[in-house]
Amino acid sequence: MNKQHTNRTLHYVLLLLLALGTLFPILWIFLSSFKPQSELFRVPLTLIPENWTIENYVSSIRQGNFIRYFSNTVFVAVVSTLLTVVINVMAGYALAKYIFPGRNLIFTLMIATLMIPLQVIMIPIFLQLKRLGMLNSLWGIIIPPAATPTGIFLARQYLVTLPDSLIEAARIDGAKEFYIFRKIIWQMSQPIVATIAIFSFMWRWNDFLWPLIVITDNKKQTIQQALANFVGQLQINWSELLAMTTIAIIPVIIVFLAFQRFFFSGITAGSVKG
Repeated sequence: MNKQHTNRTLHYVLLLLLALGTLFPILWIFLSSFKPQSELFRVPLTLIPENWTIENYVSSIRQGNFIRYFSNTVFVAVVSTLLTVVINVMAGYALAKYIFPGRNLIFTLMIATLMIPLQVIMIPIFLQLKRLGMLNSLWGIIIPPAATPTGIFLARQYLVTLPDSLIEAARIDGAKEFYIFRKIIWQMSQPIVATIAIFSFMWRWNDFLWPLIVITDNKKQTIQQALANFVGQLQINWSELLAMTTIAIIPVIIVFLAFQRFFFSGITAGSVKG
């Protein structure tokens, strides 16, 4: 019994150390954002600010259209997440519960696209957006990655585990297909919906490369581009950059905390054989 208690204690201590090691950079960024520029490079380094100041936040918000960048990113992340969740769950439902010729081939080809890096298809997508007149538009950031192979795979693997008897019973009762999806499938898919939503929001919020390619107007840039703009050719205002980084981290943390109770059951669904 004592040995079991000791092993459990060591297990928790190890997990605590790993958690602290993971969270320490975030804590350092947060506390350093309240330090003046001169205190950041003081030797020896200090974790807790000696002279607390919010001037870094005030200055970073005032300059560089930060509020506009933040609102642009919120729009892109929220709309992209909604589209991605709906499209991926609907596609996963079709691949999991509908029987039609070529279903397995379509699923296999879709999974194979996971091995294609963005750099390979970047130019064709860019040319297509140019023909559609969607360059330098927030919709040019949102539309191309609306359906993701990873999201469809997770949705399909989760929906395979749902009993077919529920769908068959609803059809016998005369329910339409969209009603079945909306009232039965969607309600039972909350774990995988939360999982896809978290992944999509984090990806679109932190995305830098694709907005950099699509957007040329400074007023339409996202927050990651705004952070890059703080890196000057000759100098970097680290205090203001840390303040903006702290603000940029907060929405991601809020989204994860809001959906975390569904997250773990949803992510483990991808390991189910179907």
